[in-house]
Amino acid sequence: MVSATLTKSAAAVSRSRRDFSGLAHREPVFGLSITPDNVEKAFTLAKEADELGLDMIGVQDHPYNGSFLDTWTLIGALAGSTRKIRFFTDVSDLPMRPPAMLAKASASLDIITRGLIELGLGAGAFWDAIHSYGGPRRRPGEAVAALEEAMQVIRLIWNYGGPRRRVSFPGKYYQLENAQAGPSPHHNIGIWLGAKRPGMMELIGRSGDGWVIPLSSYMSASEMRAAQELIHAAAQKSGRSQDSIARISNIIGVIDEESGLNRSSGEKTTFVGSSSQWVDWIVSSYRDLGVDTFVFWPAAQGQEESQLRLFAERVVPKVRASIREKPTKSKVT
Repeated sequence: MVSATLTKSAAAVSRSRRDFSGLAHREPVFGLSITPDNVEKAFTLAKEADELGLDMIGVQDHPYNGSFLDTWTLIGALAGSTRKIRFFTDVSDLPMRPPAMLAKASASLDIITRGLIELGLGAGAFWDAIHSYGGPRRRPGEAVAALEEAMQVIRLIWNYGGPRRRVSFPGKYYQLENAQAGPSPHHNIGIWLGAKRPGMMELIGRSGDGWVIPLSSYMSASEMRAAQELIHAAAQKSGRSQDSIARISNIIGVIDEESGLNRSSGEKTTFVGSSSQWVDWIVSSYRDLGVDTFVFWPAAQGQEESQLRLFAERVVPKVRASIREKPTKSKVT
């Protein structure tokens, strides 16, 4: 099981539990996940999230899903209808999207939006579905190696701050041969890796700009701590500060102010609770797990708009206020 592998790998790194509260130096970021299956709803939610002052919108990327719109096309359209909210792919499916073209698409949108794009990237998971669309099948080790190559290709094409030039890359999975680099993005786009397995955690620590954490219903707090150990160790070994790596949590659940639903803790389940309980949960994740970005996935079907308003108006302001306060320490007697 992945959880057992993570725990075992983390134990090999450190026998003592590391305190990740030191990571919580970043200002918290709040976002909304939009499912790319309904055009009208997507535009409504994006505009409202922008007007309510959220920071970011994430759009999942499963090109082989026949009911889903193309994620990059949708993000481009949504960005044209909003003012200042940022967008990221949550996460882009690498086996379906050549890295040089991902670099071109993300840089182009970043230039058009004047710096509102980040790149969430995944190694691939649903291999039968990927293969059905003509993509490759890869073993776990191959998927990690291909992703590491892809990151190098993307950064070569972005060519930050350099003159127009040609670049080459003789990779096993991806190649560039005297290719024209550019255009460079408007800002330094973060490459945030969606991952759960130990090999991916080490890659994030070596060269990723962020970790897109799996849905909260899929990963427990103890598994997150174990993964953080691996990221920290790899970052330290590579001479990087772990504080330079963003932690993006996909939090799924229902904000229930009427107490009409059974409460759920969010420990590998959909979180169900009042707005105050959501505040406590998010603040705890920020302080104790070092998570700095929270992307809300409304789980109440047909109530996405009302859930978005509850999140933006009752949860986010109180989380920000609570984080600004110094945590109180209980006295040990």
